Amino acid sequence: MRHLSFKGVFPILQTPFNKKGEIVFEEVENEVDWLLELGVHGIGIAIASEVFKLNDNEKFKLLKTVVDRSSGKIPIIMNSGQESTEYTIYLSKKSEELGAKGLMIKPPVFDSVPQAVIEDHFINVANSVKIPIFLQDQGNSPISGESAVRLSDKHENLSYIKLECVPTIPRFDYCNQNSSRDKLILFGGVGGSFFIEELRRGSSGTMPSSVIPDMFLKVWKLWNDEKKEEAHKHYSGFTELIKILNQGLGLASWINKYVLYRRGVFSKESSFSRNPGLKPTKEHLYEIDRLIEINNLI
Repeated sequence: MRHLSFKGVFPILQTPFNKKGEIVFEEVENEVDWLLELGVHGIGIAIASEVFKLNDNEKFKLLKTVVDRSSGKIPIIMNSGQESTEYTIYLSKKSEELGAKGLMIKPPVFDSVPQAVIEDHFINVANSVKIPIFLQDQGNSPISGESAVRLSDKHENLSYIKLECVPTIPRFDYCNQNSSRDKLILFGGVGGSFFIEELRRGSSGTMPSSVIPDMFLKVWKLWNDEKKEEAHKHYSGFTELIKILNQGLGLASWINKYVLYRRGVFSKESSFSRNPGLKPTKEHLYEIDRLIEINNLI
């Protein structure tokens, strides 16, 4: 049976590290508790969680910690995409076993192969699990609207796409025109940078970072309550902060964790990013502190 029920605000977890680069699992639990208290509709563990800097044991422990702490209250989506089909299948099956309710997988990029081969990769992974998969359109690995529609037609586990490669809006339009919501569910990414435009096109949800989920939740509720002008106005008050938060992963990881520290979710000792990364300057922190005050985030 095709899964179509995921919708709403699914923040991507920020992974807290200490100065030694070790995951601070107590702070992971604090973050999950905070997100649950705010009322998020799901949690993702993905690229912005720095999963590409984790070994397999760390990935599995992080996922299990989040699954256990959330106690089945909301679905947890795990990024399991890798460059080989076999490795992706291994991580996908293990994630399902540990309690993930969905997966997020981007296309392989290192080997230059025809689109048909990439689509076979997704089909083979989808055949290996019983949970839905978000096609992740991310960075240097875009998924065309045509490919997303074909894949959703071919396999019921491929019913979601997180649109993240800019420009996203033309692919929203293409998918809307060439598929239906009983086959392909559209989510936005890019840190929520185009949330209003996506909502206008019937987006079923967004996957921003976990830094200002309360703002995204309020906009989501206002929009679905048909208070669209109010939703737009509220969102517009945060656009400067969203811009700063989305400056690229090497810097964004530090900035996002700094905001979570200022909001009382992380301790200062657990607000590090794993190396390599680009630390924010004093000017960056001044700009962020100013926006935190303007937006009443503490």
